Amino acid sequence: MFGPGESATIIECTANTTCTTVHAIFTSLLLFTILLLGFAYMTLWERRLIAWFQARIGPNRAGPKGLLQPVADGLKLIFKEDLTPREAQRVVFWLAPLIKMVPAIIVVAVVPFGPDITVPWFDGKWYRMTQGLTDPNIGVLWILGITSIGVYGVVLAGWASNNKYAILGGLRSSAQMISYELSMGLAVAVPVLLAGSMSVGDIIEAQNDPPILGWFVFQNPLAAAIMFIALLAEVNRAPFDMPEAEQELTAGYHTEYSGMKFALFYLAEYIGMITVSIVGAALYLGGHHFVLVDRFPLLGPLVYGAKVFLLLSGMVWIRATLPRIRYDRLMMLGWKVMLPLAMVAVAWTAIAVFLAEELGKGVTAVLALVALVAFFAGAQWWLTRVGHKAEGAATAARVESVSLSSQVKSGR
Repeated sequence: MFGPGESATIIECTANTTCTTVHAIFTSLLLFTILLLGFAYMTLWERRLIAWFQARIGPNRAGPKGLLQPVADGLKLIFKEDLTPREAQRVVFWLAPLIKMVPAIIVVAVVPFGPDITVPWFDGKWYRMTQGLTDPNIGVLWILGITSIGVYGVVLAGWASNNKYAILGGLRSSAQMISYELSMGLAVAVPVLLAGSMSVGDIIEAQNDPPILGWFVFQNPLAAAIMFIALLAEVNRAPFDMPEAEQELTAGYHTEYSGMKFALFYLAEYIGMITVSIVGAALYLGGHHFVLVDRFPLLGPLVYGAKVFLLLSGMVWIRATLPRIRYDRLMMLGWKVMLPLAMVAVAWTAIAVFLAEELGKGVTAVLALVALVAFFAGAQWWLTRVGHKAEGAATAARVESVSLSSQVKSGR
């Protein structure tokens, strides 16, 4: 009734030029619209959720329940005065917000948001197409390449502003993103090893065997945790928002920006949150897979959206909970903690894949269980020790302090 009959002609959309063109234009416009609306109302959701965490009200004046607050903010930014510093490198200064924003949008081009669907057309034929823009066999390389471009927008914005605080924010951002992209690249290698493919669609399909329990987050939780932390640092979200540390840098790399150029940086940050959540859900949370999705493919984008919404809420929760960490500790975490752990995660997955090929898939289940137990045991051990100094070190510090004060009082 709602699908092609037995006598209907079904054509692959990729084999028809008209279908390919219409599908590309429609999907691009749809994704662009969803990302822009997601950016607008993500700002509202963040402010309301943090207000709930902090026992405040949050925006509730513009429109019913504050639903028109993003519109009010947008109008304010549109009509604000747009300034350019006299000594700035004008062309680079103007291009930097676009260099930051465009990669955040186009990175989702290689992610399928649901199973293939079959739709009718005016010629009486049915066409099978993907619920996404495209799914190349090197989609993972596309994600890694595009996400690494955004740092240029931040660095160039700081340099072109001719402002020492702005350039310090840009330099911080470049150092931070390089250190965390190494860990992210290793964490991305884990799904590639487990699925045996660099296609995002193949990685999503590999997590449906078995359903839910086949999600890669259960097979290598350490790599999943590293991936999400690295993606959080990639979009400069708290507690990794050092490139724009207000108390040190007077807003950082976008100090000299105003009006719509500042709004583009703001837009890039929130669209970046959405896109990294999409990537994280695809690589470790099964993408669009869940119950009933295989029978009803149109549920795929809804399931995917629910997973992305949960990840975005987690980012807001982290911002409301954790303070900004010191810059030297941020770099130490990236180089001395996350990078070695990412290497361990990749080695563990490589061993698991090799043993599964030699001894069967039962070994993979056993190793996944061992990885889960080891992950939670290690997390529990670390959380019980973090923030507590060794008793001996604390005692030695007290003794040293008393000795110095005694010397000062005695006039030495």
